[in-house]
Amino acid sequence: MPVHLNEPLNTLQRLCEELEYSELLDRAANTEDPFDRMMYIATFVVSGYASSYYRTGGKPFNPVLGETYECDRPDRGFRFIAEQVSHHPPISACHAESKNFVFRQDVRCKNKFWGKSMEIVPVCTTHVTLPRFGDHYEWNKVTSCIHNILSGQRWIEHYGEITIKNSSSNVCQCKITFIKAKYWNSNVNEVEGTVMDSKGKVVHRLFGKWHEALFCGDPPSATCIWRANSMPVNYEQYYGFTKFAIELNELDPSLKALLPPTDTRMRVDQRLLEEGNLETAEEQKQRVEQLQRDRRRILEENNTSHQPKFFRRSKEDDWVSNHTYWELRKDPGFAHMDFPTLW
Repeated sequence: MPVHLNEPLNTLQRLCEELEYSELLDRAANTEDPFDRMMYIATFVVSGYASSYYRTGGKPFNPVLGETYECDRPDRGFRFIAEQVSHHPPISACHAESKNFVFRQDVRCKNKFWGKSMEIVPVCTTHVTLPRFGDHYEWNKVTSCIHNILSGQRWIEHYGEITIKNSSSNVCQCKITFIKAKYWNSNVNEVEGTVMDSKGKVVHRLFGKWHEALFCGDPPSATCIWRANSMPVNYEQYYGFTKFAIELNELDPSLKALLPPTDTRMRVDQRLLEEGNLETAEEQKQRVEQLQRDRRRILEENNTSHQPKFFRRSKEDDWVSNHTYWELRKDPGFAHMDFPTLW
């Protein structure tokens, strides 16, 4: 795919974008009522789709095998690590932690092309644990579809049903429906959901639009639980990035000294695109992809396989953190470790 069809962010960074509204998890972690906790978890799930509304102009870069990304946000109370753990099939794993929650997932997607549109079907389960209550929430993701993919009038929608369960308790569960748009109906991006007790009785009703806001209750007296942040000035000229997305690729000298050379911020083709140098970005993108093919060939010739550094495969066949990243970052420091040359 030519580089001009990309945006200067990476799939690993897009996973971190799902934490833009992590304060909803903090609120859940400080809420005694289990039905209200589920309401905040459900709202967090919906909020993770909000940034995609303005982002139909470009596709995130595909991470190369072994690529990593960290996001340490003491101002938000969490730190995040992601790694591309598999190339065939492509699997991106991530893990975020704070004093209030742990968030993790590994993402595998199936793409379906329908002429003028492309469907992205995630095959994964997202996990959030709240240590204070011993809660372990799990949920699936809905299908995303980019319409008019070959024209400048692209638009994105998400549709399907999400089921959120707490595997530590059967007190409640939640179902959220992302409603598929009808061409004769001007209502788009609508979501509705219910938090139910163990017998299926509705405790909370949720409704709203995934790119705007989510409400709990019945109109007109419903309470707004979440509203999307306002967009930065001139966001249309910068790939439709939110303020949080813009911050994901920042690289100051003090941070650069701490990062492994595999961190996405070091990726030359992506940085060149961010700087507007399309011609050189295209050359570098092809070089990065060729390096990946060369590394794969060497592995095959030696009858060996790639071993991720910071994630391991669990008994359930998903990828989970091995909890070494932040300790190694501190001692001995990534500058004293061996990493493959990715770019």
